[in-house]
Amino acid sequence: MTELLKFINRIQEIDEKTEEAIKFYFEKEHYKKNEYILKENKICTKISFIESGLVRRFYLEDGEEVTKWIYYDNQWIGSMSSFYRQEPSFEFIQASEDTTVYSLSYAHEQALLEYPLFFKFYALFLRQSLAAFYEFHFVFTSMTAQKKYSYLIEKFPLIIQKAKQKHVASLLNVSPETLSRIRAEIY
Repeated sequence: MTELLKFINRIQEIDEKTEEAIKFYFEKEHYKKNEYILKENKICTKISFIESGLVRRFYLEDGEEVTKWIYYDNQWIGSMSSFYRQEPSFEFIQASEDTTVYSLSYAHEQALLEYPLFFKFYALFLRQSLAAFYEFHFVFTSMTAQKKYSYLIEKFPLIIQKAKQKHVASLLNVSPETLSRIRAEIY
């Protein structure tokens, strides 16, 4: 819970009342390696802050898994369109290693939004996340596979260090063999 509270306070300082509400509404959960946090066609009922671990978000295309992102400590996970609309998800979220999260259910999110300082945090966090997502999407999709890999090394080294190579290859939209060649050229 300490890292979650630090994360929130970096964006918006909260008072004791808000902190107690956060401690009350967030639930600590553990997932084993390869356990699903969310499956396709299920409604995402919670968003989660990763205390420790590694989580992959992917979808199926013609029976093949396509990795969209890999998350680790102090990052948030959830199928946002499914969570905010309370509609079935088009993606899977799976623990890639034993993972501990603090989860906030949809109903508890609504209750926490009644706290002005949490609401302010949430608004600031969503704005920052949306801006970062659009910047990342523009930058990442315009790069070659080699530049994408270098970008991950620089900006998200834990993905390179912890994720399976086949998942990194999928994230880069290349074959595992191509990823091996890219790695050989860089190192």
